[in-house]
Amino acid sequence: MARGTRGTFAVDLPRLDKLLADAFDRCAIDPARLGVVGFSDGATYAISIGAINGDVFSHVIGHSPGFIIPGTPHGRPKFFVSHGRQDAILPIDRCGRRVVAQLRRQGYEVRFDEFDGGHVATPAMRETAIAWMTPQ
Repeated sequence: MARGTRGTFAVDLPRLDKLLADAFDRCAIDPARLGVVGFSDGATYAISIGAINGDVFSHVIGHSPGFIIPGTPHGRPKFFVSHGRQDAILPIDRCGRRVVAQLRRQGYEVRFDEFDGGHVATPAMRETAIAWMTPQ
């Protein structure tokens, strides 16, 4: 299911595949609305895995990503990225804005929510992201 890039994701992708397979076996899941979400390094992973596996994930949410791990993209997922303007851990100019610019150059639909704050994924921002992904 999930594709890696030259081992960059180490053992994470086989584990993700197993978890996804188990979830599909046990739950009624709409594969047309499957998303991947992460914060900080998890956002870097979510965005990277989401682009590489855009034929699996329809939506990708990344709160305060650092960069995109290279890989061959598949599919056309939609992206939601949030980043605090005062983030001292992963500065918005070097990280969030660059990630969003790269995704847009690659032709992806991206919603980018900048906010006053630091390296956080607030409950309100998480709720906004989930509402963005949820069908109306």
